[in-house]
Amino acid sequence: MTSSPDILAQVPLFALLDEDELALLAAQVELKTFAPRQRIYKTGSTDGRAYVLVSGAVRVTTLDQDHQEVTVDEPAPGDFFGFASLFEQTPHQTDAIAWEESVCVEIDRNDIFALLQNKPHAGMDLLAALSRRIHSAHDLIRNRTMPNPNEVIEEKSTLPQRIADGVARFGGSWAFILLFGAVLIVYSGINIVLGQKAWDPYPFILLNLFLSMLAAIQAPVIMMSQNRQDQKDRVRGQLDFDVNRRSEAEIRNLAEKLHLVYEKIDDLEDLLRERVLPEQPPVPGESGREGHPIHQP
Repeated sequence: MTSSPDILAQVPLFALLDEDELALLAAQVELKTFAPRQRIYKTGSTDGRAYVLVSGAVRVTTLDQDHQEVTVDEPAPGDFFGFASLFEQTPHQTDAIAWEESVCVEIDRNDIFALLQNKPHAGMDLLAALSRRIHSAHDLIRNRTMPNPNEVIEEKSTLPQRIADGVARFGGSWAFILLFGAVLIVYSGINIVLGQKAWDPYPFILLNLFLSMLAAIQAPVIMMSQNRQDQKDRVRGQLDFDVNRRSEAEIRNLAEKLHLVYEKIDDLEDLLRERVLPEQPPVPGESGREGHPIHQP
């Protein structure tokens, strides 16, 4: 169906055109209406057309490496989609489906060329819309990539925090226990052997002072490391929550698709009952026997 200048004037991309330019563009583009759940274009199609949403709701999706459907964009009225393939003259890399009855303006390369010839400023609006698509794709990648919580913490950690982690890691290892035990044995043995000449004779008061100072310093360092571990646990919990929320959304989407499939199957069954299945033959009654009496022998 041929578009009209009044409809094109409601699209932000074409709002700057004057009446003559709108009339010229309306004579070139087509206005198409899509039913709910109707596919506008699919991945791999090479029709070389793009669309501007006038009214309704459209969802642009693709499949990730796990073959999960990902919503790339949900254009609002006035937004356009499918232009990347139109400009590059390559097959579409996404699927576009009308989620409700939608009206779209169908555009090809010649229409864009004519638009830019008559209104060069419209190219800036086109570039702005394409920039929004790029930012949307970047946000999609960031949201779908689950970062490693350890890497997130390490990137934000400071030098004192790393030192605290190192002290707590070494203080809680068998290497520290064996080394510290050996130092205590050697220290005590030397002072016992020296007897009256020892610098710290029994009961090793100086050693007790060193141990108390070590414990006083080591305790807050270990607490700092424990606080860091709690922070890591919170980050892990948040990432797990994001994964669970995404899984819930995908399960809900899958359940919705199964429900739609069941509805289509029910519609097909009703259609088969109406048009394919033969009518039930009439059951012979008393009237049939009256027409053909049975003679007794």
